Amino acid sequence: MKGPVRTAVVTGASSGIGAATARALARDGFEVVLTARRADRLESVAKEIRNDGGAARVFPLDVTDRDAVLAFAEQLSACDVLVNNAGGAYGTEHIENADPGDWRSMYEVNVVGALHMTQALLPSLRASGDGVVVVLSSTASFTCYEGGGGYSAAKHGAHVLAETLRLEVCGEPLRVIEIAPGMVHTEEFSLNRYRGDLGRADAVYAGVPDPLVAEDVADVVTWAVTRPPHVNIDLLVVRPRAQAAQHKVHRTS
Repeated sequence: MKGPVRTAVVTGASSGIGAATARALARDGFEVVLTARRADRLESVAKEIRNDGGAARVFPLDVTDRDAVLAFAEQLSACDVLVNNAGGAYGTEHIENADPGDWRSMYEVNVVGALHMTQALLPSLRASGDGVVVVLSSTASFTCYEGGGGYSAAKHGAHVLAETLRLEVCGEPLRVIEIAPGMVHTEEFSLNRYRGDLGRADAVYAGVPDPLVAEDVADVVTWAVTRPPHVNIDLLVVRPRAQAAQHKVHRTS
């Protein structure tokens, strides 16, 4: 006999890893609550989920807007899983020429946004009896590279958030999971980073046999959150076989 339907909130669910994660969790039986800024994209993803027999609700939301996040949390009757996926990378300039606004924006969405969501939903997550907080960081959390200073700094902040929260809630009915993907080919990540330059964005993946796709990461997230309550996946690094490290990528051409 099945238990009650569990609710999963996914941020940044309008595209890429967030949308794929929402679809995967819905297939696994969760009612998914999709949040992001673009309402039309959210509705499109939710429609796909419903057509596939899943349950999905849409809440347009900017995770950097604390008042909006708190208002969103007040509308939820329950939350069992929070997937802090909203994020992004802006620019590839070296530190000498980097735009402080880009660094600030990356920190706001990748770190402060995750902080807002986690703080707002912790009471519901505790009340569930087996609350799960997922933080999507990156292998850039651990390895710096030229032109990636702002993104690495932000993702390191996300890593620190997850690691510290896990220490602080130890002994409570909460699990804190960090998933750190390597090279993932999604429709928008590199395009946003290169400010719409499709040629430069495509060059990131040129010649790489089978980079990860959003569905690969979504599969990992779903597996991690569906472990038995006593099993916590503290940190899981997932890369394509072609990528041995941040700077070591096999290319066929």
